[in-house]
Amino acid sequence: MNLEFDKPIDRKGTASQKWEKYGNSDILPMWVADTDFMSPPCVMDALHQRIDHGVFGYTNVPNELNELVIQRMQELYNWQIEKDWIIWLPGLVCGLNLACRAVGGSGDQVLSPKPIYPPFMSSPRLSDRTVATVSLKESNGHFILDFEALEQSISEQTKLLLFCNPHNPGGSVYSQAELEQLAEIIIRHDLYICSDEIHCDLILEESLKHIPVASIGEEISKRTITLMAPSKTYNIAGLGCSFAIISDLQLRKQFINVRKGIVPDVNLLGYTAAIAAYKDGDEWNKKQLNYLRENRDYLIKEINKIPGLKLLPIEATYLAWIDVSGAKLSNPAHFFEQAGVGMSPGRDFGDGNYMRLNFGCTRETLEEAVRRIKRALANELPA
Repeated sequence: MNLEFDKPIDRKGTASQKWEKYGNSDILPMWVADTDFMSPPCVMDALHQRIDHGVFGYTNVPNELNELVIQRMQELYNWQIEKDWIIWLPGLVCGLNLACRAVGGSGDQVLSPKPIYPPFMSSPRLSDRTVATVSLKESNGHFILDFEALEQSISEQTKLLLFCNPHNPGGSVYSQAELEQLAEIIIRHDLYICSDEIHCDLILEESLKHIPVASIGEEISKRTITLMAPSKTYNIAGLGCSFAIISDLQLRKQFINVRKGIVPDVNLLGYTAAIAAYKDGDEWNKKQLNYLRENRDYLIKEINKIPGLKLLPIEATYLAWIDVSGAKLSNPAHFFEQAGVGMSPGRDFGDGNYMRLNFGCTRETLEEAVRRIKRALANELPA
């Protein structure tokens, strides 16, 4: 284990959304997707330097940051992008909402896989669009798109697909073949796709590689809004710095137009942290990934020993999508909170048979959570 990530950080009394949800009660907060790890030293050093400067006025996008993103896309994915394609945002969720407003018109349909991160279902409705969901299916321990069901769900009113790769909450990393098949459907049906790729730097399965949808080819690139951010990887979500990559000029103009006067620019500390993370944070992330892999392996082994629970392999993210249907619980979220473990209810993602657990925490915290889950279910389930 790595002492850098084993060190407990007391987040109580810091207005942490994650930790203050349960106040002073003895419930371990393992719900919202931020980690309990201290951000990389390079990020903290850069923030200290900027704060020491002492002036925090309106800030342009630093040229260095755009160049880092261009370089990163080339080196990691062999994807050549241009500076003009990058649009900086104060969060990824607003990017989902802007995508829904930028494509189609009032009453048009937005498709989304299910289960899925809740804003995928709320963003279309908030944008005066209808939403349709297509259930993922399990195949060889991997949650995949049901392409047949996807095509059957496309109508004349369908204009946009909201996609998530790596998948939240299922943890799937989509293959080249899967993405090519998806791209073919998008192109053939004259659709657009908004691809949430915020967990792209959190690939746990070392034999797998993240592939941006837009990097597949020029034709699908013109139909794609790619959303990325350093926030999940380097635990800097509170600094609000994300970006969209949009190659098509007309689509980019529509996206920019619908944000005018509504979505603010990124703050200067967000830019500062992003530069440091992308410039000097990769070695730190390698150590984080090793720690998360060990947490994942422990969690899968222990959860699958518990009668009534099931956990499939997790290819990416620090989120475990636990099937609790075998436990026959009437209210799983309440049950596990009573046991002292605060997870995200599966119903919020579109499937009440599951709970999502964040294992981006110290091993000590994770082991205590497992003990509480085991103890609670041992008392609940018949021998």
